[in-house]
Amino acid sequence: MSAHTPPVLLPVAGQPPRERADAARNRSRLLDVAARLVAEHGAANVTMDAVAAGAAVGKGTVYRRFGDRAGLMLALLDHAGRAFQEAFISGPPPLGPGAPPTDRLRAFGAGLIEHHLRYRDLYLAAELPPDRRYTDDPPRALYARHISGLLAAAETGGDTELLTETLLASLDPALLAHLRAQRGMSQERITAGWTDLVDRLLG
Repeated sequence: MSAHTPPVLLPVAGQPPRERADAARNRSRLLDVAARLVAEHGAANVTMDAVAAGAAVGKGTVYRRFGDRAGLMLALLDHAGRAFQEAFISGPPPLGPGAPPTDRLRAFGAGLIEHHLRYRDLYLAAELPPDRRYTDDPPRALYARHISGLLAAAETGGDTELLTETLLASLDPALLAHLRAQRGMSQERITAGWTDLVDRLLG
């Protein structure tokens, strides 16, 4: 992938079928409310009732859209993942195109750390078994292509494929959740560590 050719946006597992424009807007509004509640209270404390109240709709509307709470959580994970993909593929720099590759790599890691920590409960619940973790995860494959392209654009040298996997491993949702919850590291410290790693590798 060249430095100027953005990767193709991949579908997230479980992505809903194409909807009418008004239905898609309503669904997106419900998911935006759910995302805000997850950020404020944690996924375990978000109920269908709370989402309905936050969106000023009846609870039946939420159930009709998502089936049950598990369906809502899976849809939220898809929604949040797609928004992050769009941000680094076509959003403003430094996360999106238009910035030097080193700046984009710093911003990508910072953004993915924030994203994975915000939705860590959902990512941990949706984690694939070891035999599928590296083969059946379209977002991870997209992240790997993006990192690899930035490393190539920065003319890093070395084994780009292995460097990509090493960098991606440091952004793993389970590792980030462990560092945050069990090791007590702040998001700021984890992000600073990513920036230091990128600077050491590309500096």
